[in-house]
Amino acid sequence: MNDDALHRPVRSFVLRQGRMSPAQHRAYDELLPRWGLGYATTPPDLDAVFGRHAPRVLEIGCGMGETTAAIAAARPDTDFIGVEVHAPGVGSLLKRVDELGLANLRVVRHDAVEVVAHMIPEASLAGIHVFFPDPWPKKRHHKRRLLQPAFVAALAARLAPGGYLHAATDWEEYAQQMLATFTAEPRLVNTVEGFAPRPDYRPQTKFEARGLKLGHGVFDLVFRRR
Repeated sequence: MNDDALHRPVRSFVLRQGRMSPAQHRAYDELLPRWGLGYATTPPDLDAVFGRHAPRVLEIGCGMGETTAAIAAARPDTDFIGVEVHAPGVGSLLKRVDELGLANLRVVRHDAVEVVAHMIPEASLAGIHVFFPDPWPKKRHHKRRLLQPAFVAALAARLAPGGYLHAATDWEEYAQQMLATFTAEPRLVNTVEGFAPRPDYRPQTKFEARGLKLGHGVFDLVFRRR
């Protein structure tokens, strides 16, 4: 697939002018040079960035960073690249990275579609996490959903053989769309029949707790690269 096809004019996010707390602002300004990874149109030398060669996991949409930091802290033998577009979330995650001394986590503030297209080589990732992406619930906005067939194909191509793609949502209709899209991607195979139990490594997020409180189900999908 030509990666130029990934440059969709319709984005899966809207940049909100969210207010940053003083701590988030300070972390963003002071810690991005240390723990950030700048967007580039060619893949960075991640062995040099992390100072080692290790399995690597891409997390798309880190939110405020609680889950990203917790997973990285629990898996020190794996390197993580977190991608988030919203500055308050980036500042919050950078603060957590610094407080916990997470040398195995770097943060990219950029559109994940472009990061995947240009910064992540094919067959290079041990895993990809996409937890609770914006469901864009109104039908006229479904085209904005991130996990469309073209992008899922790009994600599958970036996984090494045996690497996993783990997505989660609390919107059943989006979950069913994800399941159909992942199943239709020839490079992916489901690890279970239908939806997966929540893996132990994924802590419950605030979005998940909110969904459960609203009576929504929570749906995990764990597929592997053939």
